[in-house]
Amino acid sequence: MLSFLLLQIQVGAAEAAAPAQMELSLWEMALKGGWIMIPLAFLWCLGLYIFFERFWSIEKASRVDQNFMNQIKEFIMEDKIDAARSLCAAKRTPVANMIAKGIDRMGRPMQDLSTAIENVGNLEVAKLEKGLPMLATISGGAPMIGFLGTVIGMIQAFYDMSMAGNNIDVGLLSGGIYTAMVTTVAGLIVGIMAYFGYNYLVARIEKVVFHIEANAMEFMDLLNEPVSK
Repeated sequence: MLSFLLLQIQVGAAEAAAPAQMELSLWEMALKGGWIMIPLAFLWCLGLYIFFERFWSIEKASRVDQNFMNQIKEFIMEDKIDAARSLCAAKRTPVANMIAKGIDRMGRPMQDLSTAIENVGNLEVAKLEKGLPMLATISGGAPMIGFLGTVIGMIQAFYDMSMAGNNIDVGLLSGGIYTAMVTTVAGLIVGIMAYFGYNYLVARIEKVVFHIEANAMEFMDLLNEPVSK
């Protein structure tokens, strides 16, 4: 009975000591990835910056003022063109900039006016998409850099094996294996975050584009309304 209790105490002590021996912080794990973690860390920081900077810009552009077009319509119908321009300048949204260009082109042929509005709309969308190609590049490039670290780690492991001869042990190979595994995981994490962030921003921009097109059509109908009477 006493020997059984001693055995249980030894097993419990071993189980309690095992987690302490296996504990490894994220910083220590990242250091084991080697120099390849530096470009991955840079891409991670760059991806976060692009995402949040574009998020706030798109959030600002997507704010919808339900009374904006009604006010523009009232000003134009009452021939208060300067008031309409002032309202567009105060809003400073993609829709307001587009309508302001249309107001400046009033009196010209409808084809010229429509082309001017379309060009401004394209420029506003291009502004919203600024930085997204880089985010897409990070989503595809980060996993590739991680796999490069995997190859480098395996080369290091096989080199250590060849240099050790018959004295091969797990500790000798751990450096290369850590580099291989850690860089793969890091590259995939950075790539996945950038991929989902990119697609989220693209979806938000598509909503803004739909809103821009709807307001452009409403403005063109407004200018055609007096002619049709």
